[in-house]
Amino acid sequence: MSNSQASPAIVAQSAVRRLPRWGLALLCLAYVLPGFVGRTPWKADDMEAFGFMRHLAQAMGPEAVHWLKPTLLGQLDAGAALLPYWLGAWALQMAPAGFPPEAATHLPFVLLLALTLAATWFGAYALARTPSAQPVTFAFGGEAKPADYARALADGALLALIACLGLARLSHEATPALAQLAFSALLFFALATLPRKRWLALTAAACACMGLALSGAPALAMWLGVGGALVVALNRQTPQAFRVRMTDVAGVLLICLATAAVASALDLWRWRVVWSQLLDVKSMARLLLWFTWPAWPLLLWTLWRWRLQLRQWWANPHLSLPLWFIGVAITSTWLSGLSDRALLLALPAMATLAAFALPTLERSVSAFIDWFTLLFFSVGALVIWVVWVSMQTGVPAQPAINVARLAPGFASEFSGITFAIALCASLAWAGLVKWRAGRRHRAALWMSLVLPASGAALCWLLMMTLWLPLLDFGRSYAPLVVKVRSMMGPTDCVHFHGLTKAQGAAFEYHGQLRLKPAHEAGCAWLIVDTQAVSTLPQAVDFKQWTQHATVRRPSDKNEDIVLYRRSSSVN
Repeated sequence: MSNSQASPAIVAQSAVRRLPRWGLALLCLAYVLPGFVGRTPWKADDMEAFGFMRHLAQAMGPEAVHWLKPTLLGQLDAGAALLPYWLGAWALQMAPAGFPPEAATHLPFVLLLALTLAATWFGAYALARTPSAQPVTFAFGGEAKPADYARALADGALLALIACLGLARLSHEATPALAQLAFSALLFFALATLPRKRWLALTAAACACMGLALSGAPALAMWLGVGGALVVALNRQTPQAFRVRMTDVAGVLLICLATAAVASALDLWRWRVVWSQLLDVKSMARLLLWFTWPAWPLLLWTLWRWRLQLRQWWANPHLSLPLWFIGVAITSTWLSGLSDRALLLALPAMATLAAFALPTLERSVSAFIDWFTLLFFSVGALVIWVVWVSMQTGVPAQPAINVARLAPGFASEFSGITFAIALCASLAWAGLVKWRAGRRHRAALWMSLVLPASGAALCWLLMMTLWLPLLDFGRSYAPLVVKVRSMMGPTDCVHFHGLTKAQGAAFEYHGQLRLKPAHEAGCAWLIVDTQAVSTLPQAVDFKQWTQHATVRRPSDKNEDIVLYRRSSSVN
């Protein structure tokens, strides 16, 4: 029996009609830009990465050596990432005068998120073109054409990726995690397209492996590259001869070897195994359930309906290659202390596998997905609007009361531009729901994921417009820095003790302060993280300092800053 005959996908040409490109482009644009535009760096990784970028952008001349060993508060980056900080620093240096620094550093990461979406689409397209992924051939013709079938599944994979709940926040932070996501997706595309476009694939693989290594993940580059190359080598259904396949795989292995050499030369290898949470299966399951929703139910359905092909996984790269990427990412998540940033790398492959469930879904299942998504995201959008209206008018009263309790000191302001954008997005959602409820395009494969992806994009856009001032107030260090800075008077110098790198970067940027270690001399003020007060007498002569105030971060009761004033100083 051929793979085509054993395929569970029974797809007519009418089911792979084209998703309008302008609609898909607008959806991607509505998802990518909100969260990067008009947002201040958030705690803690976002602010820390921004601090590294600023320090690198200010390093000129003889200090250029620091570009290989960037520091913040005199400390190296624990993740040994370089490339993300280089990109942000270059953007800062090239930005015109007066351009907001945080906006400048966001520009390369907008492109990285766009690269993630594009690589996922083209990777899914390449896998859907493989012989083992093709639908059943009809006796009298009329089955989906390979190119149209692959395009429909690639659209589904892209929609599934956008719909994943865990992608939204982490993919909109200018941190090494987004760079790792983009380069892992690029490597996924390279391996998927290797049998069809050798030189393009090898070039993409070289950029991806080197990018992963320079973004703090050389070990993941090795595992994904070597394992993925072996998956490609075992595929016997490609039109290439075995000798040609092994030549391609050898090229990928050489790329991995060169990447390992560069990582060793730059001392980028880091082993971050957290043994204490290896047995915490419950937390891992909870993380997987919400972070990868709604891709994981469709992924499980794919594995069930394509189970006959899984028995010969080596001959079915459309299943084995995504499973390898998912397995490596989940293992990395488990070993790194259940880090959601590590699990982020699994999403492109999970979305691709989820797309292969679409040709096998029954109409009742598709209808359930539509109605559940409609209710879930419509209620979510309604909640966002109600809270915003309450903050603006006080009606209804309870949401505004809750906001005042959770973010004391926050003052809401009306913005006509953000209101117009949010209103247009909500009207577009209503139009999409009306269009989806009609009978037109009901048979298209990608239809089951249009509402999940659009609903996720809608709620993210509403949060990043209507709620952005509130979220900035709650997740930024700016309110804390402003309160501390107002107590210090006219000074540009302050000692510090026990601050995290993110806190230090916030005081340098929002407070325009020069931070000096506590044991040095020259400043009249000293800021100390409340958790480090007990060790302060070991770092300074405590008799020289008088506690001036304890300042609480408005939205966090566990993050206080203790402000000391030098006893001999006079304002």
